[in-house]
Amino acid sequence: MEPKTPTESRTLMTDMVLPSETNPLNNLFGGELLARMDRAASIAARRHSRRITVTASVNHVAFNQAVPVGSVVTVEAAVSRAFRTSMEVFIDVWMEDRFNGEKSKVNEAIYTFVAVDDSGKPTAVPELKPESALEIQRFEAALRRKQLSLVLAGKMKPKDATELKALFMD
Repeated sequence: MEPKTPTESRTLMTDMVLPSETNPLNNLFGGELLARMDRAASIAARRHSRRITVTASVNHVAFNQAVPVGSVVTVEAAVSRAFRTSMEVFIDVWMEDRFNGEKSKVNEAIYTFVAVDDSGKPTAVPELKPESALEIQRFEAALRRKQLSLVLAGKMKPKDATELKALFMD
């Protein structure tokens, strides 16, 4: 399999926040935003793997700013690292100011997807070749996040305290 770049998986979804998607404070429901992020991330993972993909985990979500009704929201997703059968997808959420059109980052998330064959069994995915400084940073951090996740799940044991410390440090 030929390696792919994050740009090849990049997915943009833009939509408006409607009243039926908001809470009593007239801000976008968190669950609605999670669903939008999951759809964009799923498309990015599928573009990278060219396989059916399933959400394995939502590793991190930060709701940094409320998104009011009427806002134009863009969800941007791209594969940040590919492992054997899984892919980490980094998601940025942008909101356009209704009055001046300026865009600001309001939320972010990291999801993990697994590529599966037609019978639902995990299948290999292409390697990822990051190009930009941000892509390289996210690529390198993804390995540390995966290792930490495996340690916390008891599936990987650090060889010594130095290795454990390395998981938490840059």
